[in-house]
Amino acid sequence: MTVFDDRGRPEPPADGDEAATLLGFLNFQRATLGWKTANLDAEGLNRTVAASTMTLGGLLKHMAYVETSWFSRSLFGRPMGEPWDSVDWKADRDWEWHSAPDDTPEALQAIWRESIEGADALIAEAMADGGLGRSAHRVWPDGRSPSLRWILCHMIEEYARHNGHADLIRESIDGETGE
Repeated sequence: MTVFDDRGRPEPPADGDEAATLLGFLNFQRATLGWKTANLDAEGLNRTVAASTMTLGGLLKHMAYVETSWFSRSLFGRPMGEPWDSVDWKADRDWEWHSAPDDTPEALQAIWRESIEGADALIAEAMADGGLGRSAHRVWPDGRSPSLRWILCHMIEEYARHNGHADLIRESIDGETGE
């Protein structure tokens, strides 16, 4: 049975196996970003803090890119799909951050949620084909290849780091704070 906190986030299982625990923490971090970006208009999603150019809208689009990149391209060697495949990444390696202000809040939320749905399907596929130890298609220059376990831990770290940014930005918008 899934337990939800007062913000509607699924709590990681206290007694789950390795896969359930990793996925539980990843889903908790995903839900934290959902909470930090919920119910904001374009102005709110484009707000910056101090000298940073980071926005919550850019963060949503970046995490959509990261989800799709790791679980589609890196894990399985598959195309990422649109909008990612047609971007000239050499011209703008931070395109997802720079293009986010051109998107509506609804479009930003949709691309992020759709990337999670796709990532979850790919995680399930990988779990059925080797489990957490399944090697990714991606090979690093030294010949090593990360496992699904490594990718899940990396995604937890990626969300946790950016959720700290999201907390600061959201607080500057309307005072909303929390873990």
